[in-house]
Amino acid sequence: MTHRFTARVACGLDDPNEDDCMLAGVAEPNEEEGFSLLFMCDFDAPDSQEVSLGMDTHCVVTPDQGTAYGYVREVELSGDVLRVTLDPASLNDLGLADPVVEAVLRAPAADVARMREVLPRILAYGRPDAHPSLITM
Repeated sequence: MTHRFTARVACGLDDPNEDDCMLAGVAEPNEEEGFSLLFMCDFDAPDSQEVSLGMDTHCVVTPDQGTAYGYVREVELSGDVLRVTLDPASLNDLGLADPVVEAVLRAPAADVARMREVLPRILAYGRPDAHPSLITM
């Protein structure tokens, strides 16, 4: 069953002078019990160690620090719903039961706009075979 939550927080960070990495995400406001979905990538091209470890692409992080690299298959923003489809092979690493996550966006419009701007660039990072087949923002 699709994991659906209401995201009252959205972000898009992409300033190499202020941020450690490029980051976009959505979250429920309660940090301890709320659900979040974060997408990240480096500013620089992947190095040889990242390539050898399979970390040469975007990464997805869930609340309990579940992390998976390159497993986003589709991302679609339709109206106020962000729908993310993940490769089922990532579910154990991310601590999820279903490969589809939907966030109903209730965050401030400016924050959602930043997330919409940064997220496609994160998903286009690194090796082409790990890029999602569909990105509709």
